[in-house]
Amino acid sequence: MSIIQQHTQASLSDAWRTINIDALDPDSSQNFDTSTLHPPLPEIGEADVRQLNAQVRQLLRGGDSEGALRGCLESPVYNGSDSAKDSHMQTVVEVLQSIKASEMTPMLQRIYGSEGGSELLDVLMKYLYKGMSGGSLAGGRTPTRNLTPQATGFSQIGSRPGAVNESMGAGMSVLLSWHEKVVDVAGLGSIERCMTDWRKV
Repeated sequence: MSIIQQHTQASLSDAWRTINIDALDPDSSQNFDTSTLHPPLPEIGEADVRQLNAQVRQLLRGGDSEGALRGCLESPVYNGSDSAKDSHMQTVVEVLQSIKASEMTPMLQRIYGSEGGSELLDVLMKYLYKGMSGGSLAGGRTPTRNLTPQATGFSQIGSRPGAVNESMGAGMSVLLSWHEKVVDVAGLGSIERCMTDWRKV
């Protein structure tokens, strides 16, 4: 047997696999708490969201749709209950639906040009994607169906078939229009920042 074969057979042990290299690396995540990478987010309760939504609706009634949109985007609900997030999402969709298509681009350009405007449009993009994923398009509630049993054994649905889909389709159309306008103003980077941000609305 040659010396090369002897050396190869001796070095074929699996002992090298038992060493935890990450424990030896000072930059490894095992050596520090990874939760410190994300700053703590303030908890937003349902009462705070209701108060914010009332202020936003007051701005909408007063005709200040840009102020209402800014109010929604400047205080997103990152850390709160699902019902608080859904309630705020419903208000955001309500604001978006109240703005005319001809006002979208100039409004987004004014917001983008202001201080912190890029972050506001990134928050808007997060709400658009949440709405497009089915969250709170129909007001955050799942539609209830009134079923009336028939003598034949079949159930009859009280509303017209497809009526829920029509309202969801109209909401989706609004969200897609806003998505197009946000990408036109803020660029594709807004999509990337939205997808990679750890904070979810």
